[in-house]
Amino acid sequence: MSASHFSLPQAGGEMTDLVTEAVDELALRCARYALPEQAGPDDRTGSARHEALVQLLVLVQVERVAQQLADRAARAAAAAGAGYPEIGRASGMSRQGARRRWPGLITSATPRHTPSASRSS
Repeated sequence: MSASHFSLPQAGGEMTDLVTEAVDELALRCARYALPEQAGPDDRTGSARHEALVQLLVLVQVERVAQQLADRAARAAAAAGAGYPEIGRASGMSRQGARRRWPGLITSATPRHTPSASRSS
């Protein structure tokens, strides 16, 4: 079974740093885009508060979109033949955790990735 031969790159370390840097940069860029030009330096406290709230709003949206993309990737992995053990490892959880997170993702009707013959039109 392909699950026994499946391995993942190490999560954490450099990968975590890279993702953190990219998301932080994206959130700051989106927050700057969403912020109107400030009237002046008189209202630094209100400005800082507003900037922090806009950044929070952006990060919550990033989190929601990331969950949607993770759901899509889990469905794609299942369609390509991955089982809950592999999906769990890829998502940093147990097989049971993956089954709870994506119930019904793996069923007897889930297409398994098998080499298929090319068909010509």
